[in-house]
Amino acid sequence: MTPVRDRLEEQLARLSARNGDERVFVKIYRENARLEADAADRRLREGASRGPLDGRIVSIKDLFDVAGEPTLAGSIIRRSAKPAISDAVIVKRLRDAGAVIIGKTIMTEFAFTAVGLNPHYPTASNAVAPGRVAGGSSTGAAIAVAEGTSDISIGSDTGGSVRIPAALNGIVGFKPTAKRVPKQGAFPLSPSLDSIGPLARSVHDCAIADAAMAGEAITYEKPASLHSLRIGVPHGHLLTQMEKPIAAAFARALQVGADAGAVIVDFAMDDLIEALADATAIGSIAGIEGSRVHAQWLHDETLDIDQRVQRPLLRRLGVSESDYIALMQKRQTLMREMDRRIAGIDVLALPATPIAAPTLESVSGDETAYKQAEALLLRNTQIANQFDLPAITLPMPGLALPGGLMLMAQHGADRRLLSMALSMEEFLSKAI
Repeated sequence: MTPVRDRLEEQLARLSARNGDERVFVKIYRENARLEADAADRRLREGASRGPLDGRIVSIKDLFDVAGEPTLAGSIIRRSAKPAISDAVIVKRLRDAGAVIIGKTIMTEFAFTAVGLNPHYPTASNAVAPGRVAGGSSTGAAIAVAEGTSDISIGSDTGGSVRIPAALNGIVGFKPTAKRVPKQGAFPLSPSLDSIGPLARSVHDCAIADAAMAGEAITYEKPASLHSLRIGVPHGHLLTQMEKPIAAAFARALQVGADAGAVIVDFAMDDLIEALADATAIGSIAGIEGSRVHAQWLHDETLDIDQRVQRPLLRRLGVSESDYIALMQKRQTLMREMDRRIAGIDVLALPATPIAAPTLESVSGDETAYKQAEALLLRNTQIANQFDLPAITLPMPGLALPGGLMLMAQHGADRRLLSMALSMEEFLSKAI
C-alpha cells in the first residue's frame, strides 16, 4: 500500500505545478496536511488505524470553519471577517477519523447559484469536459475529486449544490436528510434546506465520509439486493426537457435495475411540486432565508458582490415574516404527504440534471441562457431539499458528457439509500 505521505506529496506536486493559475482550491494546507499524513502512516504501521477514513485525502468547501482563519464562503467581502475560533463540527469529526485535510475548494459566492461561476475567482472548468461548466455551488469540490486531487470532498447542498456538480463531473454525490449532519461551523445559506454531504468516486467513499460527519460508526455498508426493489419513476414535469443522451442513459439505467430484479412503478408527485411552486410564488425558501442571513449588507450597492446573488436576495428581503411562516407551514404539510407516498416504494429515480454541462461560453455572456441553464440544473435536485429527502447521484454509463442517476428515499432512510445505491452502482458498472 502506498504510504499516505507519498500520495499526499503527489497531489501537492500537482497543485504546485499550477501555482499562479489555481482554479480549484482557495486554500491549501500543505504543512498541516503533511503532519496529518505522517500521523496516519504511523497509525497504520502500528496497527492503530482509526478506520476506513484514516489517511484519506479530503478537501472541504470554502464555507466550513477552520480555526484561526476567516471563513470566506466564496466572497471577498469576508476577507476581513473575524477568524474562526474552532473547526466546524464536521471538520473536527473528519480529523478525528484520520482524514488528511488538504485544502478548501472554490464555490459560488455564498453558495447561492448552481451553474458554478464566481466573478471573484478565475473560472473553474469542468474536470471531464474542459470548456463546460462544473456546476455549483460546490464547484471545486467536484473538480477536486474528478481530477484526483482529493479522494473525497465535502460540500453543502441547499438545492442540489453537491449533486449537480457531482453529476456534471461524472462522480458520486450524496445529500443526507438535512438535520442528520450537524451544521455548526458551516456558513449558512438557508438553514431549513442546507445539508452537508460528500462527493467521491464511489458510493462507499461517500458512505464512510457521511458516517464520520454524522457521528456514526464508520463501517462498510452492505449492498441491498435489487431483487423486488420498488423503484418509483415520477413521469411528468421532472422528466421533460431532457437532452436525448440523458434521456437514453436514464432509460438504460432503469433497465439495468429491472434486469437485476427491481420493479419499476409510476410515482405521482406533480401535484406536490405544483402546490409547493404556488406556495413559493412569493420567493424561494432559499432566497427568503438567505436574505435574512445577509440582511445587514444587502442594501449596500458599493460592495463587490455577484449581482446574481445580491439582486435576488434583496428582492426576497421584502417578504413578510407572516408570509414566510405560512410558506413553511405549507411546506410541512407537503412534506408529510410526500413522506406518506414515498413509504410505498423503496427509492425514487430521476436524472440528477436533465441536461449535460453547458459550455462556459453559452452562459457567460448571455443572461437568458444562464437563467435557463440554472433553472434546469436545479429543477430535479431541489426536490430532495424541498421535501427533505436523502438523495444521491451516480454516474450513468455510456455518455460522452457526464450525467447522473439520482436516487431519493424516504426522510431519514439515509443508510438504506446508500445500501441501495451500492448495488445500483455495481450493476451500472457492469453495464458499461
